[in-house]
Amino acid sequence: MPSLLEREWLEADGRGGFASGTAAGIRSRRYHALLLVATTPPTGRMVLVNGFDAWVTTPAGTFALSSQFYTPGITHPDGTRRIEKFEAEPWPTWTYRLDDDILVEQEIFVPKGLGVATVCWRLPRSAPSVTLSVRPFLSGRDYHALHHENPEFRFDADETNERVAWHPYDGLPRIIAVSNGGYTHQPDWYRSFQYEQERARGLDFAEDLASPGVFQWNLAGDEAVWILTAEGHEGDTLRANESAAACVKRLRAAERKRRNFPSRLFRAADAYLVQRQEGKTIVAGYPWFTDWGRDTFIALRGLCLATGRLDEAREILVQWAGTVSEGMLPNRFADAGENPEYNAVDASLWFVVAVHEFREAMKGTKRRIAPSDNQVLRAAVSAILDGYTKGTRYGIRRDTDGLLAAGEPGVQLTWMDAKVGDWVVTPRTGKPVEVQALWLNALKIGSAVSAGLAAAFQQGCESFRTRFWNEAGGYLYDVVDPDHRSGTADATFRPNQILAVGGLPFPLLEGELARRVVDTVEARLLTPLGLRSLAPDDPAYAPHYRGGVRERDSAYHQGTVWPWLLGPFVEAWLRVRGHTTEAKREARARFLAPLLQHLDDAGLGHISEVADGDPPHAPGGCFFQAWSVGEALRLDQVVLAD
Repeated sequence: MPSLLEREWLEADGRGGFASGTAAGIRSRRYHALLLVATTPPTGRMVLVNGFDAWVTTPAGTFALSSQFYTPGITHPDGTRRIEKFEAEPWPTWTYRLDDDILVEQEIFVPKGLGVATVCWRLPRSAPSVTLSVRPFLSGRDYHALHHENPEFRFDADETNERVAWHPYDGLPRIIAVSNGGYTHQPDWYRSFQYEQERARGLDFAEDLASPGVFQWNLAGDEAVWILTAEGHEGDTLRANESAAACVKRLRAAERKRRNFPSRLFRAADAYLVQRQEGKTIVAGYPWFTDWGRDTFIALRGLCLATGRLDEAREILVQWAGTVSEGMLPNRFADAGENPEYNAVDASLWFVVAVHEFREAMKGTKRRIAPSDNQVLRAAVSAILDGYTKGTRYGIRRDTDGLLAAGEPGVQLTWMDAKVGDWVVTPRTGKPVEVQALWLNALKIGSAVSAGLAAAFQQGCESFRTRFWNEAGGYLYDVVDPDHRSGTADATFRPNQILAVGGLPFPLLEGELARRVVDTVEARLLTPLGLRSLAPDDPAYAPHYRGGVRERDSAYHQGTVWPWLLGPFVEAWLRVRGHTTEAKREARARFLAPLLQHLDDAGLGHISEVADGDPPHAPGGCFFQAWSVGEALRLDQVVLAD
């Protein structure tokens, strides 16, 4: 079992903001924060309240409930040693045992849709004369940045009844704290917090934070309540003449009711479905991703379709449909003042697949898609297929063999998109195998309304089976015509070939060839957390995903394990064995169960972005990843369902 410091919790606010930290209470990332808000949902993320120190005074003395890590490697105070129990469900809750055996409970929860964080402390059993003190740490910075002591920070506090407000910098919303305790203004700087995860990633890792004062409560009475929000959100949180205690009681009851999900995976899925300034979207991962095209359409099938959240699926697909340009969807959603990034060959094709599966899901519920929405989706699919057929950016075009060519020097277009400076680590220019699987699936979907696309589909399938099968290896080439060199092939053994058998509506291989692909992928790439991105016997194989930016990016798709690929693999495994009850039961035990054990590691209740290729397959990247959770849900609710 990982240590408390290695286990991280997440409370997403449904707007792109979140609170997060470690079970140990020590902040180890620049992204660990108590009040982190999205000023232009789901982007424009700003850290307003980073954390706090808390201590309790009893007749036996003063005891810390918190710990911080400072440079050079100093932990202070010693609150972590008093943690007797930590629970992540239904939200992060700690039980501290003080040196005089008094117990103190602390909980943190973030109600969805409000941009607010609540922290409460209580005594689970009565004790006389117990005083709680809390000192908040503030910054007011971009969530990717770090904060340092400076004379421009404003400590001024505006106190009104149960409210205290600070406005550290112009251009940022005011920070509002509402509590049923007292506040004493005692400004001070706390210097040189050390973030170990940032140091391990080869990034700047030291930060100074400002603390304007101290809150204090008598815990021998009612529970201590501390509500944090940003200016503009307080009206959504506090009702007129409502006390802090009454507000928290109402919010807690509503959240308990809302979080009555069928499973932990359903609950995890909820964190990634967020409100945009207009409509809904999917956050690709926490803490550092926002909404990305490829990730959205892969994840949507599990997060929305498998969970029955069809209205949200419709809203997401319709909104993205409006961004088609020259047959392409952006890989990153455009935000105010920014240009969309049309640099993915597969994002548009995943969109076509997602639209198809959304329609199938709607049929299953006997619901009809509104004519206006249907028209928008149909037009977007047609524009994508037409654009790719005629040719669009970065050399993306239907070739004379019916397959899809793509790529130019210096550009990474597939999901294996790591780039360090001008170095594209896995360029895969030419005709990548999974892109063909997506392309031919898109043609098959489009052929329902176009005879011309049906013919193109047939030609492409014949070319695929002729050109991609590597008889000597017993598997599929990863790229044919690499670097657009006609008649050549890249035999690097990667997991992308599995999408020709599973993970998409229409398999391109069946029978003996499909079985050989699945068996070879299982033998060479399968781990308990997903598929390796490169076979271990390849000279370029990287066994670990660690180190600085260059080291990590160079290993990203060179052996690193990707949990989302377990979805296509298990579906392929079932297709070649038959969807019998016995096969599903075996697949659930052999493949899904080990993955679900990961819900108690790293990002609690979630599935990580990546893991090391070598045992023990230590998790890495985003500990909360949408398509990892989405594919686990699709397996659980669709592929392996009885």
